[in-house]
Amino acid sequence: MKKIIYLLLFLSYTTLAQIKQNGNKDESFPTFYQQRSSLFRLLPESKDDIIFLGNSITNGNEWDELFNDVSIKNRGISGDGTAGVLNRLDEVTTRKPGKVFLLIGVNDLAAGYKPDSVTRNIFMIAKKIHEQSPDTKLYIQSLLPVNNAFNKFPTHVTKGEQIKQVNAILEKGAELYRYTFIDIYLSFCNTDGKLDTLYTNDGLHEKGTGYLLWKHLIYPYVYDLQKEPSLMPQPQSINYTGGLFPLYSCRTIILKDTGLKKEAVYLQQVLSKKGWKVKIQDNALDTLSPVIALGLGKVKSPRGQQEAYTLNVTSNTITINANTAHGCFNALQTLFQLMRDNSTLPGVNITDYPAFNWRGYMVDVGRNFESIALLKQQIDVMARYKLNVFHFHLTEDIAWRLQIKQYPQLTEPGNMQRNAGAYYTVDELKELIQYCKDRYITLIPEIDIPGHSASFKRTFNVDMQSDSGMHIVKNIIKEFYSTYDTPYLHIGGDEVKITNPRFLPVMLKYIHDLGKQTIGWSPGGNLDDETTRQLWMKDGAVNPKLKYIDSRNLYINHMDPLESVVSIFNRKICDADFGNDHLLGATLCLWPDRNVIKQEDVLTMNPVYPAMLAFAERSWDGGGKPGWHTVIMNNDTAFSAFEKRLVDQQKQYFGNLPFPYIKQANIKWRLFGPFANKGNLASEFAPEQKGFNADNEKKYDAVTGGTLILRHFWHPAVEGILNKVKDSTTYYAYAKVWSNRDTTALMWIGFYNISRSVPTSTPQSYTWDSRKSEISINHMLIAPPQWAHAGQVGNIEKPLVDEGYEYRQPISVQLKKGWNPVMVKLPVGSFNSTKGQVPVKWMFTAVFVKPFGNNYIADDQVIFMK
Repeated sequence: MKKIIYLLLFLSYTTLAQIKQNGNKDESFPTFYQQRSSLFRLLPESKDDIIFLGNSITNGNEWDELFNDVSIKNRGISGDGTAGVLNRLDEVTTRKPGKVFLLIGVNDLAAGYKPDSVTRNIFMIAKKIHEQSPDTKLYIQSLLPVNNAFNKFPTHVTKGEQIKQVNAILEKGAELYRYTFIDIYLSFCNTDGKLDTLYTNDGLHEKGTGYLLWKHLIYPYVYDLQKEPSLMPQPQSINYTGGLFPLYSCRTIILKDTGLKKEAVYLQQVLSKKGWKVKIQDNALDTLSPVIALGLGKVKSPRGQQEAYTLNVTSNTITINANTAHGCFNALQTLFQLMRDNSTLPGVNITDYPAFNWRGYMVDVGRNFESIALLKQQIDVMARYKLNVFHFHLTEDIAWRLQIKQYPQLTEPGNMQRNAGAYYTVDELKELIQYCKDRYITLIPEIDIPGHSASFKRTFNVDMQSDSGMHIVKNIIKEFYSTYDTPYLHIGGDEVKITNPRFLPVMLKYIHDLGKQTIGWSPGGNLDDETTRQLWMKDGAVNPKLKYIDSRNLYINHMDPLESVVSIFNRKICDADFGNDHLLGATLCLWPDRNVIKQEDVLTMNPVYPAMLAFAERSWDGGGKPGWHTVIMNNDTAFSAFEKRLVDQQKQYFGNLPFPYIKQANIKWRLFGPFANKGNLASEFAPEQKGFNADNEKKYDAVTGGTLILRHFWHPAVEGILNKVKDSTTYYAYAKVWSNRDTTALMWIGFYNISRSVPTSTPQSYTWDSRKSEISINHMLIAPPQWAHAGQVGNIEKPLVDEGYEYRQPISVQLKKGWNPVMVKLPVGSFNSTKGQVPVKWMFTAVFVKPFGNNYIADDQVIFMK
């Protein structure tokens, strides 16, 4: 059989060039064909659509409504065959669709054409689509099975064997004719190998259940997702069983324990928003109908028992079992990710629990105020990915952001240096605390004492560490805990000269006497042993009598977006694989010290959401690598697998939220060097000189990534690619990218990702950076942007505008059809810090992007050579 298939492939390939298309001859086809085709030709054109092309099986579906996506177009015509598709193909290719899903051929077989004739025409369709619309992705679906039990369509339902032959030839021809073959045949078969009567009522066409199954099978191809739902964080144990749960038929939530009533209502509300109305009942009255059951029980786990759960999906039941309501809430977050196509869930068995009990995210609103709505947006994302601590940094040198009724002058506009008059009222903080509790998140307020307290001093004209200052601080703490129900108070305690050694011990005892727990930064002031240390520098967890939270190298305001995901994914939290009573976990921190024009810039200029997802993965699953790394190791399968899930999350849930990340595990570079430039950054070396052929060079370092950090500014604590390198050195990075045609592409290009916490100067006009870095494509230099504030001296009060590639318009570049060489020149002078350009971070970013909602994703039409 295989030999026959390969022979047919060879014959079809050699004869394709001899077949000529007759052009638009709609009048040669049936009346209904002419009606539909004439309509298609008159509809307005729109680019990058997803087109379903075929016969009555395609025609019979409401594709845009099924997917809730207006970019999906139906080009099915009842009775059509391969000749008809060839005749009207120009109407499709003229539109330059992003994707075409083709299912055609059963009518040809019914008319007596042989499988090789049918597939030959299908290959011709593929060839013409590639010729006329090179960037269109083509997906050819297998023919569906048929069933003769209904005594209908006798010329069709007897072609079962020929359908299998067509499918076999199509599967083998995918690589040669450059399409993706999608085998949906088996999923529609019953145990006899015929079209299951669950999906048809005439033996040939699909009814509603069939179209919903079809949607489920092709959903990942429509949206460029992985075959199975990309769960994040990855469950500790997951096993797909092959079954399918019909969400569209589920009408009941079974509540086994009244303690889960809130979770049952929450699930009911989510399903209602998806269009499915379900009732909640205490027991299963009709076990034959699909149900979702929520219960409490003993879930065994080596750690994190309070949040552990099991989630089992069969063809008839979704069962969630957890030790607590919090565990059930966690299970629901996983369940919602399994519901990605909103109709059918894959059968799966999951057992899950966290590696660390403390998985936090910190926001500094003292420097840049954020509205309650913006904070809730971030808290919602936290909850979706199972983070459970919201660290709220409320007071700073710049402003005191919390209403204190006894001291209203603290929040007077005149005592604030930014966002004057912006603060959180008592009712607003209570609302936020409850909002967190409803999502099983603990809000940790931070009132920074005695450091970061210039606003306090401006208000009272006294130092916190003075006797009168201590009296005021005690009153503030007393009012706080007579007003709010929070178990912790973070007291800061860092970056301050302790002039009164009694201050922190007295304040800590006072808070403890109120029945509250305390947290302080370490290194910092003289904290007592009861206070949990939050690590922010290299000093590690060394005292087994103390409790620790890890925030070392977890400040995303210092990180390039692509670096952040790599660095955080690589982290080994608390230098341990999992937590215990001594090593609690970690908190991801956002310190947007630099002033911003509008509050949303805090999220667009910092990689908040991609970093948060990477952190959620690492803090839930544990593991990681010792040390701090910014490098994607070549052939790092663990990171590559994680990145695929991360990008899936981006596409599904972050189309309209800031998510500055581009797939980069597939980007390969050759690094040539070192060349000693002796301080002359403009010096030219072999890779720039005529006759240099990078493809023939044997000596180079193979490196991976869209952002490459040669040497980090925290070297050697944070590792880059080059960990033993001298200053006054030049390197070159080389890659080749493939384009299907001559085109204009978009790129993110950068050579220094300005930290949002230091007063770095902006580049001079007509330069990329202060190091004379360059980038070229096809030996043509790419000009840097016309900076809005070129040469602006670093000032923490002057907001950034376009200095980062992730928040300015991408650079337009020209690509030729075929391979395009990309060369990046990377000189560096001294590694010593210099005014306005500190610290030195030797790096570059070069990735191809395309618009996606309000964001950008990788341009998959530009392919890096492996």
